[in-house]
Amino acid sequence: MKRTIHRPQLLTRPVVVALAAAVVLTAGACTKSEDEASAAPSGSSAADAGQQVVTPEPGGKNCTADAYGAKKIDLKSATVGFSQSEKEANPFRIAETKSIKDEAGKRGVKLLTANAQSQFSKQISDVQDLLAKGADLLVVAPLNSDGWEPVLRAAAAKHVPIVTIDRKINATACKDYVSFIASDFVEQGKRAADQMIEATGGKGEIAILLGAAGNNVTTERTKGFKDRIAEKAPGLKVVFQQTGDFTREKGQQVTEQLIQSKPGIKGIYAENDEMGLGAEAALKGAGKKPGAVKIVTVDGTRNAVQAIADGWISGVIESNPRFGPLAFQTLEAFTQGKPVPQDIVIQDGAYDAKNARQDLGKAY
Repeated sequence: MKRTIHRPQLLTRPVVVALAAAVVLTAGACTKSEDEASAAPSGSSAADAGQQVVTPEPGGKNCTADAYGAKKIDLKSATVGFSQSEKEANPFRIAETKSIKDEAGKRGVKLLTANAQSQFSKQISDVQDLLAKGADLLVVAPLNSDGWEPVLRAAAAKHVPIVTIDRKINATACKDYVSFIASDFVEQGKRAADQMIEATGGKGEIAILLGAAGNNVTTERTKGFKDRIAEKAPGLKVVFQQTGDFTREKGQQVTEQLIQSKPGIKGIYAENDEMGLGAEAALKGAGKKPGAVKIVTVDGTRNAVQAIADGWISGVIESNPRFGPLAFQTLEAFTQGKPVPQDIVIQDGAYDAKNARQDLGKAY
C-alpha cells in the first residue's frame, strides 16, 4: 500500500525510486534519537531527518542479477566493500560513511572500508584492493565520473556487482554497474535558485562558486540553477563563476577575489555548504554585515544551518547523505534475483530562516 507524506513546500519534484513498492526507511544515521529521526520537520521542511521516502518510478529501467551476469548470493553471508572518495573532514562524507557502516552493522553484514583521501588514483587502487580482499559486492562513492575502466574490468572478471552512490560514473548501468543512488542534482540547483530569487527579490548581480570539475554533481547543480534563473528571474545576472573545489578554503579564496572584482555582488550560490561557509568567512573578513550578500548553498550540514540562524546564509537545499538503507536494500533485492532500479533518487529537504533554529538538530 502506498504511503503519502504531507510536508508543506517540500516536494517540488517527484520523489522517485522503487524497490517494488513505496517504502519508508528510517536511516537513523545522523539524528539524536529514534523519535527525533522519525519526526517530520516543519516549515519549508528540513530534511527527512533520517527518513528516506521512496516511491515507484513509472517506466523506470531495472536491472537483475541475470541481466548483469552476477551470481545470486545471500547478503548476510557476503562481504561488502565500501569505497569513500574524500577525506572525512566534510560533514557530508562523515554522515555518508556512518550511514553505510550503521546499516551494515544493523544487518550483520561484513563490511570492508577504504578512504581515498580525495586522491582519484588512490580510490582506483582502493577498490582493486577491496576486490583482492574478497569483497562480493561493492558500494562506491566516486571522486570523479571518468577513469573507472580498470575497476570495472576487475569487478566484471570476478562477477562482483557495483552500486554507486552520490556521484555518477560515466559507464553503462546494468552492464558496468547495477544502480546509481543519489539526489536529483538538477532539481537541487533549481530549488537553490528559488531560494536565491526569494532572498534577492529576483534582481541584481550574483556569483556561482562551482564544485569540483569532472563530476556530474557540479554540472547538474549548475544547470538547474541557471535554467531556473533564466526561467523565473531574468533580472538576476550571473556575472562571476569559478570553482571552489567543494572546499571551505577555496571557497573563501574565490570569494575574496569576487568581492574585490565585483563589489556590488548581491548573491552567491555555493554548490556545497563548505564553499558557502568559506564565502561567509570572506565576507566577515571584508567587514560585511550578515545578509549584506545573500548566500544559498547545497548540503544541509549543521554549520550551514546554524549560519542561517545567525543571518549569514539565506537558505540551504539538503543533499541527503544517508545512503545506507537504500544501498543495502538495493543489494539485498539484487542478490535475491529481484529487479532493482538503475537510477534511484533519494529525497532531500530544505532549510531557511523559517525552520533553521527548530530543525538544527536534524542537520548532519
